[in-house]
Amino acid sequence: MTFHDFNFNPDLVEGLSAMGYTKPTPIQEQSIPVILHDRDLIACAQTGTGKTAAYLLPILHKIVNSDHRHLNTLVIAPTRELALQIDQQIEALGYFINVSSITVYGGGSGIVWEQQKRAMQLGTDIVIATPGRLLSMLNVGDINFKHLEHLVLDEADRMLDMGFYDDIVRIISYLPEDRQTILFSATMPPKIRTLANQILKDPAEINIAISKPADGILQMAYMTYDQQKFGLLKHIFQEKEYKSVIIFCSRKETVKRLANELKRIIPSLQAFHSDLEQEQREEIMRNFKNKQLQVLVGTDILSRGIDVEGIDLVINYDVPPDGEDYIHRIGRTARAATTGTAITLINDMDQQRFASIERLIGREIPKTIIPPALGEGPAYTPGIRRSGGGGNSRGGGKSQQKRHGGNKHSHSGGQHRHGGGNGGGQNQNRQQGGGGNPDGQKPQHKKHHHNGPRNGPRPQGDRPQGNDNNNTDKPAQ
Repeated sequence: MTFHDFNFNPDLVEGLSAMGYTKPTPIQEQSIPVILHDRDLIACAQTGTGKTAAYLLPILHKIVNSDHRHLNTLVIAPTRELALQIDQQIEALGYFINVSSITVYGGGSGIVWEQQKRAMQLGTDIVIATPGRLLSMLNVGDINFKHLEHLVLDEADRMLDMGFYDDIVRIISYLPEDRQTILFSATMPPKIRTLANQILKDPAEINIAISKPADGILQMAYMTYDQQKFGLLKHIFQEKEYKSVIIFCSRKETVKRLANELKRIIPSLQAFHSDLEQEQREEIMRNFKNKQLQVLVGTDILSRGIDVEGIDLVINYDVPPDGEDYIHRIGRTARAATTGTAITLINDMDQQRFASIERLIGREIPKTIIPPALGEGPAYTPGIRRSGGGGNSRGGGKSQQKRHGGNKHSHSGGQHRHGGGNGGGQNQNRQQGGGGNPDGQKPQHKKHHHNGPRNGPRPQGDRPQGNDNNNTDKPAQ
């Protein structure tokens, strides 16, 4: 099955293709048809299985094909971090379509409160909110949910663990009964069943068990600062001879730079990325399969669909976006009952992401000390919140409504506003791996206008940050 089989809006499919996605994950394959047919759903799926895209894709399809635009969808998430990550996914998945979104969470100034409230009143397609802040707004504000069509509860078990049961029930009392309700939970304890029985109508049920890495894979990790990574790679290749190696990077630009640097010490190395012609890719892959090429450096385009036996080392130069990508990446080694090694380089800002991968696969990966000659690496303390350098949030302190695609339609009180579909062409608010202090940003309410695919979609393999198949939807702990 491919994403084309769902008959999504062509612009939505084009966005998926630009991100390098062709095949749905198991949770997406099972959930999307249910949601497209407007049936309530309760799904048990862990973070890292692609669950965010499993509900966002059919909802985005419905919104963009709707004749009447209004506040269409409410997504409730337990933390600000997860709300922001869901918002990132909407931006990435909806890159070529006309869909707006707003995050609503606490912790900001009075200006942020008014900004969030005003955005909801003026009209937006999707609201992603934490329970406490949303309930406060509903108690004092004039928020109209009468046209709401979709309610999504993401990580419902965690919300109940945090004591939000009563808040969720109260929020739902403000919503129309004639709606589709979608509940995702990593576990299915009795209290989730109680909630589901209370708010869902004849739901479909899906239970997805995540696959685990093969037993023959020796999994290791190094804590390292970015400036130490190249020296660490040299050490790894000097310490032991490997005949067949894949190095995964999260971005195409990193692939190119790293391949140029490594070629000085490993002549039998090639970069594999989407800027290459198809004929070049086929030749590189043929040489790699025939063992005429020792090392491939590539993005996640290499992690799925490559069937090469005898790969004895996989290196994650960057921590994969989510657990499923990690499993696919390291699964390139130890195939056909062989053994292999998988090494992940963890910088200071990727610790939360790697910790969520460890939770997903149900084991802690041993952390190896980097060689003393490279200096001291960071300590592995994923429970400590960090505020800068390549994290997952995009403007954490900003309250903003974003609009994606060509002609934008925003509806409030019968008014119609149209944005220019041909201007700009760049998302000026996108932070591709920056980070910075999210709470240091000036709150703002702005629209984002993107060119359509004729002005250059993102190349395959160069994924936007936070997409769900490469889902980073586990919030900071």
